[in-house]
Amino acid sequence: MKGYEFLEHTADVFFRAYGGTAEEMLESSASALIASMIDPSTVREEESWKVELEAESLEDLAYDWLSELVFLFDSERAVFSRFEVSLDGNWRLDATVWGERIDRKRHLFDCEVKAVTLHKFQVKRDDRWTLQAVLDV
Repeated sequence: MKGYEFLEHTADVFFRAYGGTAEEMLESSASALIASMIDPSTVREEESWKVELEAESLEDLAYDWLSELVFLFDSERAVFSRFEVSLDGNWRLDATVWGERIDRKRHLFDCEVKAVTLHKFQVKRDDRWTLQAVLDV
């Protein structure tokens, strides 16, 4: 089962990502971010990048996580297909992301994410962890 869904939004991309744990939710949100731009099945695992972040809350950490992926997309000219996230109790994230440099012949973009917005951004836990976000495209 896919760990995310896209929702109706007038101009930007709006999604909800899910997980049984906060780590799974963050991995699903990263997958949603990439899937909003391209078909993730076209991305090969040729390189890996390490991401280390710290924040005051899980919601801040989730926002920083997605923003860091947008930064890596822009600065490394890379797309990603797999994410492995680890959290500790002090809102510290250690992650590895796998992917490759953009190949315009294989990576056909529906849009390009410019930023993660705080509009409607939310992390909550009920029977599962849920993150919702609007991406500026």
